[in-house]
Amino acid sequence: MEFLGTTQTASYCGTRRSCLFPDLVPTSTTKDTYQSYCLPGYRYLSSWTPSLLHKVVSVPPTSDKPFNPPGRPPTILPASRSALHARYSTRDWHNANVVQLKGSEASRYCAGRLNTDSMRLMQDKDQLTYQMQQDSRKNLGERISNIDFWRSELIYELECLLKETQALETAKKRLECAADEMQGPLKIALECLYHREKRKGIDLVHDDVEKNLMKEIDVFKDCQGILTKLAEKISQQLGINRDAQHALEKDLSDKNSAHFIDEKCFNLRNTSDSISFYHGVEKADGTVSVPATWAKFSEDNIRCSQHARANSVKLREDAEVGLESTSEEMWNHFISTNLAFNNRIAEVANAKNKLQAQLVKILQEIFQTEDTIMLLERSIKAKEYPLKVAQTRLEGRTKRPNIELCRDAPQFQLVTEVYTIDNTLQTLKRRLQEAHDTLQMLILNKSNLEHEISVKTNSFFIDKKCMDMRKVFPSTPRLIGYT
Repeated sequence: MEFLGTTQTASYCGTRRSCLFPDLVPTSTTKDTYQSYCLPGYRYLSSWTPSLLHKVVSVPPTSDKPFNPPGRPPTILPASRSALHARYSTRDWHNANVVQLKGSEASRYCAGRLNTDSMRLMQDKDQLTYQMQQDSRKNLGERISNIDFWRSELIYELECLLKETQALETAKKRLECAADEMQGPLKIALECLYHREKRKGIDLVHDDVEKNLMKEIDVFKDCQGILTKLAEKISQQLGINRDAQHALEKDLSDKNSAHFIDEKCFNLRNTSDSISFYHGVEKADGTVSVPATWAKFSEDNIRCSQHARANSVKLREDAEVGLESTSEEMWNHFISTNLAFNNRIAEVANAKNKLQAQLVKILQEIFQTEDTIMLLERSIKAKEYPLKVAQTRLEGRTKRPNIELCRDAPQFQLVTEVYTIDNTLQTLKRRLQEAHDTLQMLILNKSNLEHEISVKTNSFFIDKKCMDMRKVFPSTPRLIGYT
């Protein structure tokens, strides 16, 4: 509605004021009042607000024009009468309407195109967001599969390592038991040597038994040293196995934690309750590895465990070979020493039997020699009377008178008889002395034989005692570590 005699665009009417609303306070544009919002995880992009915005501005009031109260027509002076004609023609009016319609149509077209593009943009971005979320979910699923693969590899390798470690500990116990079992035979061999030092006289000889005993002691000590060194190596390898086991368990624990976290992330949905905004989390990169180094870390742990298992297997094989070889060698030396003992006992027994037989003969000879001495003494005693008779006869015949002192046949016979009997006595006395000497020699031999028999008896007793001690020897299962 316009006042009578004026138009909306008349310059003299002053500022047009609304009769219904007060003047608007100058405000900023819609673009200034709206703050664009960006989704977390994305960089700040241009806002979706349109670039063509309608600005609401206020018309500054003019103070040089008269103010007409509302509802009152302005005063028209007669001098301004000539300005009451219309300012625009009908053509201008139509052109203005056409321009207004075309502008409105252009604005509507732009708005429609903007709405269509916005819908398409929203659909594209929705599809992109959905596809990105699906790709992330797919990557998480693949990551979970990779973690499951390495978890299974780590679990399998850890089980193999635990079995190998247990087998290695069993081998170590067998080595220790075998080394302890050798202590008994070694002590027996040393005691046998100490007992054989109690032999006497000529029997204190460095014979085959002593050689075998000394060699047996050296073999037992060497075997014990070999088994002890193998046990020490196994102890060191057990430490390496435990380090590899710790690395596998730590890696497996990390894989389990990562699997739990990634599975939790994989199961997250847009409707989940546990989702929230974490601004700036995409800018913080706390990762310490890439897929290549991540896989290489577990692969290195597995390879280290496999290397430790290979060394453990080799050590167990060496331990088995060592146990079997030492057991066989100990048994061979034990049998050889026992054979030497038996041979020596047989030799001592044979020598003792021979000495005893010789002692019997010496005793018989002593008895016969004593009889001979007694007979010789009797014979010498018996020759004294014929000598007295002959000498008495000669002495009696020396008293013959004068010419009767004839050197006749009786004289010659008596002289010969005296000389013969005297020679006989000297011969018998010499033989008696020889008999006494022989008897003393026989008695000395008897004493020597008795001493030798006692020495052989002592040696025989010692060797028999050693053989009795050596009757108990660890069996082959005990020598290879089985209890």
